[in-house]
Formats: sequence, structure tokens, C-alpha cells
Amino acid sequence: MSEQVKKGHPKGLYFLFFTEMWERFSYYGMRAIFILFMTDQAIGLSMNDADASQIYGSYTGLVYLTPLLGGYLCDKYLGNRRSIVIGGLLMALGQFLMFLSASAGADGGVTIMWMGLTAIIIGNGFFKPNISTMVGQLYPANDRRIDSAFTIFYMGINLGAFFSPLVCGSMDFKWGFLAAGIGMLIGLVAFIVGQKKYLISEDGKHIGLPVKRLDAKSIGMIVGSIAIIFFMLNFKQMFKSDTDIISYFIYGAMVAMPVLIFSDKSLSKIETQRITVIFILAFFVIFFWGAFEQAGASLTLFADRQTDRNLFGWEMPASYFQSVNPLAVIALAPIMTIVWGFLYARKLEPSSPKKMAIGLGLVAMGYVVIAIAVKGLGLGEKVSMWWLIGLYIIHSIGELCLSPIGLSMVSKLAPLRLSSLMMGTWFLANAAANKFAGTLSALIPGGEDGTGGATSFLGFQITNLYEFFVLFIIMSGVAAAILFVLSSWLEKRMHNDHVEAQPELDR
Repeated sequence: MSEQVKKGHPKGLYFLFFTEMWERFSYYGMRAIFILFMTDQAIGLSMNDADASQIYGSYTGLVYLTPLLGGYLCDKYLGNRRSIVIGGLLMALGQFLMFLSASAGADGGVTIMWMGLTAIIIGNGFFKPNISTMVGQLYPANDRRIDSAFTIFYMGINLGAFFSPLVCGSMDFKWGFLAAGIGMLIGLVAFIVGQKKYLISEDGKHIGLPVKRLDAKSIGMIVGSIAIIFFMLNFKQMFKSDTDIISYFIYGAMVAMPVLIFSDKSLSKIETQRITVIFILAFFVIFFWGAFEQAGASLTLFADRQTDRNLFGWEMPASYFQSVNPLAVIALAPIMTIVWGFLYARKLEPSSPKKMAIGLGLVAMGYVVIAIAVKGLGLGEKVSMWWLIGLYIIHSIGELCLSPIGLSMVSKLAPLRLSSLMMGTWFLANAAANKFAGTLSALIPGGEDGTGGATSFLGFQITNLYEFFVLFIIMSGVAAAILFVLSSWLEKRMHNDHVEAQPELDR
């Protein structure tokens, strides 16, 4: 293969870009209006902020937990392509059920909502780890282009995330959910039509093919998982209980997964050390996304109630603020690629752990901005929208330092025979982080103005919005400092000079 071809990217990257763009349109379009739908007293489900925040955290947490199941079934049976088709169908079904939930309203919409969330959660488990894994499979091992490929792929994610809140947030909730479902179908049809043509590695191998047929045990696992998730989502309502079993489930999986993987006696010393790096960085990722994912929860409530959204006489929907982050990522991703390339050429490029520590530091800085804005904010007062926009832009730079770098790192460090499972494990950290985000969002001071009612977290009293945002500054700032100190130790255990032989079996 010529050097000229190697400097570009395979067509399969842009095919996966398009598919992921529409899947993210579906997910983020629904996410932009979800907590507003639950808390709306007129045409929504009339829930209080705390309950809605916990449900938001449970939903987004489980969305990132089920890739463990999807990754396992992909590696052992389905292959990437078939997993993506199954996942896309389930997610489209889930969005259409959310449409029915919004049509029914508070009277009968809650049970239908649980059904819709279950379908989206399971579908995402099949879809998410497998499409990300295929990006890395398009390239030879340790190819320098993989980092930039994931950055380009990440732009596809953010393109879908940019225009979905503008579309889904501009209409009534039911039509917003319907639009999200249609977007998912567009991506799914495109993938089915183009997969044979574009999903080919640079050495001519078809990637993502099925491994073998599903057996009865695995089909039972799928059906059982659907039943378990539906049960967990309904648990509080069914048993009138305050016990959050989803928290135990997600955090328990976070502890159990390292034990399961490290019990594999076939792992070599180098593989063990590289997997250790993935797990340690996954732990720090929890603090990043726990703060970052307030965008769909407490920050959306803040935008709705205490942000001046008047723009030349037009009141902008609160959901529109969720387009700021993806727009900033689209604009800044090429610049970040140039910056990393510039530093690489001069042997100054930070390692993946250092980039991720920088990302954590930037998310803390974003909360510094919004804390300054709300300090001393009185009853009924609102802050300029530019403070919130500033937070999202800073967070976007931090995201570019952490998220695409993390995806690329897992693709490079994970043993090939465990590639989808390890990608699913990486998303497990996102599951814990999103559940954590919902727990933290529930701490926002109650009342329409955000100043009434006190809450506490680990002894830290929260009586107003300023103290609420300071909590995120402390949490992410301390995590950034610790990770930066550990980065040199982690770099040695990444063994970047080690190349794993490619297997003959297509995955």
C-alpha cells in the first residue's frame, strides 16, 4: 500500500461516521427533552426534580452498562455488523414508544416510558461498543492515524448531537421523540445498504462478520436482560420503595468486571498491565462524566429556570443549549487534531493519561465560570446565557482531550480477542458516571428558583446554586491533579512499543 493512501482514511470511516451521526441524533434528541418531559406539569409526566434526576441517571447509566452484554455477544456470536442492526431496530422501537408515552401524558405514559427506555437501553448495548470497535479495525495495529480517525468519528457523533436538540426541542415532546425515532431509522437503513461495500480493512479483509450462530443460552441472556432492566426501572413504582437497585447493579458491575477479566489465565503480563491502565483511567473518567453529564440534567433545569434565554425578543428553548457542546466540538476538533500533530512532530505531545488529566481540569474550570455567575444570585434572578455557553465551550475542549483519546486508547491497548468486551468495559465507566450524574443532579437546591431547600453530599452542605457548582469544581479538580501525578506510572504500563499479531479470524 502506498504511503499516499496511508496518509488518508479509508471510506469505511466516513460510512461509520454517517451511521453514528444518525444514531446520536436519535439519542441526543431524546436526551435534550427527556428531563423537561418528566418535570413538565402541563404536558409532561409532572414529576419533581429529584425523581426525574434519578430516573435520568438510571436511564443514561444503563445505556452505558448494556454494551457489556452487546460486546460479549458480538465477540462470541453476532459480529459487529449484526449487532449494530439489532441495536438500531431496538432503539428505533424505543423512540416510538416514547412518542406513545408523551401522547398518553401523566395518566398512562409512565409505564409506556419504561418500555421505551428498556428498548433504547438494550438496543444501545448492541450498537454502541460495536460501531466504535469497527473504527479501529479499519487500520493496521498501532497505526498513527487511529487517533485522528477517532477524532473524525467523534465529529460525526457531535454533528448528530448538534442538530438533534434544535429539531427535537423545537416541537412538542411527542413529536420530538418521533423525530428521534425517524433519525434512528435513517442511520439503520444506510448501514444495512452500505455495509458490504465499505466495511473492509486496508488489507482487504471484510470486518465485523458473524462468528457463529446464537445458541439457546445466549438468546435466553438477551430475553432475560430485557426483563431485568424493565423490572429495575419499574422497581420503585411497583414496590413503593426508596431503594435504588440500579445503583447497586451498576456500581457492582464496575467492581465485578475487573475481577472477571483478570481471572482470565490466558492474559500475558503485558496484556494484564495494559488492561490495568484501561481500568484505572476508567475510574477517573467517572468524575469527568459525572460533572459533564449535568448538561442533560441539572444544567438543563438551570437553563430552563434561571437563565435569561431572551434573544432579540425570542425566547430560546432550554433544550437548545445542548447544541452548544457538539457545535463547539465540531469547530474545535480539527484545531485539536492540528495541535496534537504539531506537538507530536516536536516530541511534545502529552500521553493519553496526561490528555485525560487536562480534560478533567477543564471541566473543573467550566464550573468555575458558572459558579462566578451565580454567586449571590437572588430570588427570581437570572444570569446571562453567555455564562452557560462559556461553560459548555470550556467543557467541549475538555471533552476533546478525554473522550476520543479514551476510545482510541482502548482500541490500541485491549487484546484483539477481547476488543469489543473491553470497549464495553470502557462504557461501563460511563454507566457509573451517568448514574452518578443523576445522583448529583438530584442535589440541586429545590424550588423553581433553585435557592430553596438544602441538600448535602458527603457532609458538604448545599444551600444554593453557588455551593452546588463548587462541589463539581472540587470533585473534578482533585481528580485531575491525582491523574496527572499518576500519568508517568501509567505510561510505562501501556507498552506502546508492543504490537499484537492480527488474528486470521475476522471480527
